[in-house]
Amino acid sequence: MDYKKAGVDIEAGYKSVELMKEYVKGTMRPEVLGGLGGFSGAFSLSKIKEMEDPVLLSGTDGCGTKVKLAFLMDKHDTIGIDAVAMCVNDVACAGGEPLFFLDYIACGKNYPEKIATIVKGVAEGCKQSECALIGGETAEHPGLMPEDEYDLAGFSVGVVDRKDMITGENIKPGDVLIGMASSGVHSNGFSLVRKVFEMTKESLDTYYEELGTTLGEALIAPTRIYVKALKSIKEAGVTVHGCSHITGGGFYENIPRMLPEGVRAVVKKDSYEVPPIFKLLQKTGDIAEEMMYNTYNMGLGMVLAIDPADVDKTMEAIRKTGDVPYIVGSCEAGEKGVTLC
Repeated sequence: MDYKKAGVDIEAGYKSVELMKEYVKGTMRPEVLGGLGGFSGAFSLSKIKEMEDPVLLSGTDGCGTKVKLAFLMDKHDTIGIDAVAMCVNDVACAGGEPLFFLDYIACGKNYPEKIATIVKGVAEGCKQSECALIGGETAEHPGLMPEDEYDLAGFSVGVVDRKDMITGENIKPGDVLIGMASSGVHSNGFSLVRKVFEMTKESLDTYYEELGTTLGEALIAPTRIYVKALKSIKEAGVTVHGCSHITGGGFYENIPRMLPEGVRAVVKKDSYEVPPIFKLLQKTGDIAEEMMYNTYNMGLGMVLAIDPADVDKTMEAIRKTGDVPYIVGSCEAGEKGVTLC
């Protein structure tokens, strides 16, 4: 008896690392010390010395049951973008610059080519957010997970000067709400998605005129990363009063998280076009509108609270990075919460 016969292939692990090295290399920043394969990832903090009062920010998350879609479609090159996005968007939401990312892949059996493809997506997410992929772990779990399945999670660490933190405490009545377009369902609410649509290859390969693509391609579209957009806003000299990353819990849970007491956000549902995938999901599943806004991003991945005088500059800064902004509402005096009208 040996470890391989017990279900863990150490040689496959070595091969996975070799295959992913080329992708990881493309994420390196000057601050990264050493290479891939050490017991820990090293990152120099010399640049942080330039800040008056540096604050470290961190975010950790996974892709939820969206990985089930990747299994069914046998498409593993974008799920890593989702894992990175869910973490770095949270860091950016607080005004931070993501510095580095580490991933964790648990699998029933290590297929080196598949693991390398997953990491390729992780590396792409890191490139989009300009953070370094400095380490990770691939754990083989025979007997615990089916051989052809895996789970993916990770975490990111970022930094911000305390004076530049976005805390929401400066939001006031009269502030304008600007939403940034999402790329689709992102990585939340897939347990409901999988109940509404038949999760078969035939169903996912079905082309829908209103989507302009197959159902599977529309659903697996990777989560939009907003790091560059928020950086562009900062470089334009705009102070963001509040920022909400619209993830699990949709509008009703996430928008109030940025609000101080005594301020209510009012979002106008007709201020932008809800993407077709959400309309199809609602219609097919006979889902109440309130539940849709309480579960999904409904086409807005980030919502910012901005001083009215900064709206034009903010919209221009967002467009510069290829993102699409909408003026979606405003803040009013009232009980902390959100009103959709």
